[in-house]
Amino acid sequence: MSIDRQAAARAIDAFLVAIGRDPAAEPELVGTGARVADAFVDELCSGYAVDTRALLEANVIDAGSGASVVIARDIPVETVCPHHLMVASGLATVAFAPRARLIGIGVVARLVMAHARRLRLQEEIGEAVAAELAAAIEPAWVGCRLVLSHGCMTARGGRAHGARVESVATRGEALDPGLVHRALGVGA
Repeated sequence: MSIDRQAAARAIDAFLVAIGRDPAAEPELVGTGARVADAFVDELCSGYAVDTRALLEANVIDAGSGASVVIARDIPVETVCPHHLMVASGLATVAFAPRARLIGIGVVARLVMAHARRLRLQEEIGEAVAAELAAAIEPAWVGCRLVLSHGCMTARGGRAHGARVESVATRGEALDPGLVHRALGVGA
């Protein structure tokens, strides 16, 4: 899919006019359409440019058994809610029980960021991360926990400042579901 930044900038400017603001006449709004378009293309939706399967395939390591559980905590997450186009931010935790294949922790963080930088629901981000890691490294189990504060909850509607949404996605056969929850920090 091709990206038309100029069309996006014009659409933002038209939106501003539609809500009673004039980007051509109000100095603080001059160039806003282009800045918003650039922010979405270059940052907020940059995950569409990442082939996550290729990222994983290029970084899988065949290794003997090592750690019984690998945990990557506090991975920063910024995403845009597809319902309101407002930012949600927080942290992700990814944990897995490796078998014969491993993946670098930096790659895990890049995978989370690639899925978060798309117009996706929070639950879909975690599901995609868990499913792709399960397919790539075939661990005994894998889980992804996201704890995010949503702009659509704090800046509008109920204005629930400080509220966080938690979602957990898992794949595989965990011998001890309590271990998975502890590894992901569920209930912490």
